[in-house]
Amino acid sequence: MSTSERKTTRVAFQGEPGAFSEAAAMQLLGDWITTVPCPTFDAAFRAVPDGVADALLAPVENSLAGSVVRVYDLLLESDLGIVAEIILPIEHHLIGCPGTSLDGIRSVASHPMALAQCEKFFPTQTSSASPPKTPLAAFATSSLAATNPPPASLAAVLQPTMGA
Repeated sequence: MSTSERKTTRVAFQGEPGAFSEAAAMQLLGDWITTVPCPTFDAAFRAVPDGVADALLAPVENSLAGSVVRVYDLLLESDLGIVAEIILPIEHHLIGCPGTSLDGIRSVASHPMALAQCEKFFPTQTSSASPPKTPLAAFATSSLAATNPPPASLAAVLQPTMGA
């Protein structure tokens, strides 16, 4: 890939800015790419043939949940193929509003997969956190302060800080 191609490469991924798939795309291809967030795997797979993106990064395996079946289905249905692989260690951060302590957390908003990946943490570290499910972890973090009382949220390192 030439330098001029690198500067214009648009990479679609499922999720909001700050999602692990965006981090994987940047780690694999470099921070010179332009990421294209898509609300669903279906939309991400359509982004390349529709001309919205030049490439797609999608997870095919999760060490906790196994295969990401919808991605495999979409790979079979599309003309896209796998050309590279990245293994991305997942690290979640529990984020709360200023002044919130672990004992004060009563609910945690995040993506169901993020909640599943952290399910052993909550009973051992919080008094009664009962996590509700929110469509995307990045969305959960951005909407955290808008609820009353505010829950905590699971987030990735790359997500922008609230209020930024």
